[in-house]
Amino acid sequence: MGVKVYGIPMSTATRNVLMVLMEKEVDFELVPVDMKNLGHKSPEHLAMNPFGKVPVYQDDDITLFESRAINRYVASKYEGQGTPLLGSTPKEQALVQQWMEVEGQSYYPPCGALVSQLFFNKIFTGQGPDPAIVEVNEAKFNAVLDIYEARLSESKYLAGDFFSLADIGHLAHTEYFMAHTGKADLINSRKHVAAWWKDISTRPTWKKVISYGQ
Repeated sequence: MGVKVYGIPMSTATRNVLMVLMEKEVDFELVPVDMKNLGHKSPEHLAMNPFGKVPVYQDDDITLFESRAINRYVASKYEGQGTPLLGSTPKEQALVQQWMEVEGQSYYPPCGALVSQLFFNKIFTGQGPDPAIVEVNEAKFNAVLDIYEARLSESKYLAGDFFSLADIGHLAHTEYFMAHTGKADLINSRKHVAAWWKDISTRPTWKKVISYGQ
């Protein structure tokens, strides 16, 4: 059985998985999930992911959910092909894991909240943003970006001078943040963060990912 990814093109988690597969030069099939009609809550989908979310990854005898776990698996299984994404020494590997944790624990929560409030809420609920939630998370995101600015003044990418899973994990939600929240200056006003974002978001593989579903 070839690699299959069950998801939707606009899903941030699905996009990050597709990015890793493309960087690793792995052929895959994107199997659409009809989320409007609760396809992600169907018995068939719940058998693959009991939490009823996307993406789900299938490859040979393994079925995985949770995009960060999928990305680690793909980068490890296909380590010998495509772009190296895990680091080549114990130090580099530890830094990749460290910044993946930072993304999940510190970067994504305020960035994701701003994207939800300023973009997805209107699409899915027809409601405007909650100003209090926006204010709190903008302050949190500013503080996180100050730390990123300091880090990226020392190295081209988050884990060092090599592109890795740590960078890929930021792509999908930052893409929405930059395009749809009206808050892009939070990134653009920071020299090193802006340069990093321009670098990773203009990779040919990422352009292919965001072309899905268009």
